[in-house]
Amino acid sequence: MISTGFDCKSCGACCSYSPDWPRFSTEDDAQLDAIPAVYVSADESGMRCEGTRCSALAGEIGKATSCAIYDIRPDVCRTCMPGDGECLTARRAAGLSLAG
Repeated sequence: MISTGFDCKSCGACCSYSPDWPRFSTEDDAQLDAIPAVYVSADESGMRCEGTRCSALAGEIGKATSCAIYDIRPDVCRTCMPGDGECLTARRAAGLSLAG
């Protein structure tokens, strides 16, 4: 069951969980071409990360965050929903509360 009590704009854990997580998989060429190259990994397999943090993430995890490419973010980012398994795993890794 997905909780609606999580505020993604004050979290950002899913965008700073793993450099292996923001991988492109179901995007078509037009979607991928829309993402500025500065945010794409060198091998073009996903989003560029600085450590575990997506390069498109702005702000402080657990305080206030935003995505620089929110409207054109890849499908992997769109599928993570507040309170779902991926969300809770990322929140746990970031040391954030699991209660929504």
